[in-house]
Amino acid sequence: MVVLGIDIGGTTTTIGFVNENGEILAESVMPTQGKDHITKFLPRLFEQINTLKNNSKEKIELKGIGVGAPNANFFKGTIENPPNLQWGGVIPFADLLEKEYKVPVKITNDANAAAIGEMLFGAAKGMKNFILITLGTGLGSGIVIDGKLVYGQTGFAGELGHLTVKPDGRLCGCGKKGCLETYVSVTGIRRTVSKLLADMTEESQLREVSQTNLTGEMITDAALRGDRIALQAFEYTGDILGQKLADTIAFSSPEAIIFFGGLANAKDLIFQPTLKSMEKFIFPIFKGTVRLMLSELQNKNAAVLGAAALIWNELK
Repeated sequence: MVVLGIDIGGTTTTIGFVNENGEILAESVMPTQGKDHITKFLPRLFEQINTLKNNSKEKIELKGIGVGAPNANFFKGTIENPPNLQWGGVIPFADLLEKEYKVPVKITNDANAAAIGEMLFGAAKGMKNFILITLGTGLGSGIVIDGKLVYGQTGFAGELGHLTVKPDGRLCGCGKKGCLETYVSVTGIRRTVSKLLADMTEESQLREVSQTNLTGEMITDAALRGDRIALQAFEYTGDILGQKLADTIAFSSPEAIIFFGGLANAKDLIFQPTLKSMEKFIFPIFKGTVRLMLSELQNKNAAVLGAAALIWNELK
């Protein structure tokens, strides 16, 4: 028995058949072509799924489909006005897939799916209270309390990336100012480096790189070589992240906070200032109770595993 995991991104859509042990039996990638309407995307998706199934060396007995997608509503099974996808309003995505494949379909955003993936197949095995933070282009999060993912009344709970850091701070893609992800993400640390380069006179390898070409890996590499601008950027980023994690711990009391994504690959460069700041601002009763951990799915196809884990979790 297997399930199908689908991760829909603004650029690419990844699919994979996953067994109960978290092994991906077959997978493939297709361009999302976000400017297409949903009526053009679905036939291409169905063709991709059917081709993968027919070409699989193992017999595929499909038991369900899990989907990770932007602005996905778990309760309604819908994708609602997703950024970077011109699909037109509210799409009953789960219903459309159930009609095609006659199996249960569950859908949520990619960070929530990653949290379930971590709980079933990764670092959060055996945990009932933890937070998964994705540090990529933006900052996503999935909050698990008492073994259950927190969806809230609307189905969109857990958007830690849009906690306000500075009310008159950096403009965010959501339309607000000062959101956490404008400071803590690959995009955020690039913006921080640009400001530090403008405000400081220290020599830096990063001065030779245009803002357009600057990557998180470049900043990490520079920091590892002792570049003061890069090191200060990580200190600043970790300080802000630690403050907001301290706030989050006050209402959720997790056993661990697990980091996933490009910026998490910097490891101690981001972990140490984050932990220092978190312990400084944390409500005293929680001091020393929360571990910071790196995802165990970091080098796997976590997007597909997360989406697959979502439906495995429901089937169980």
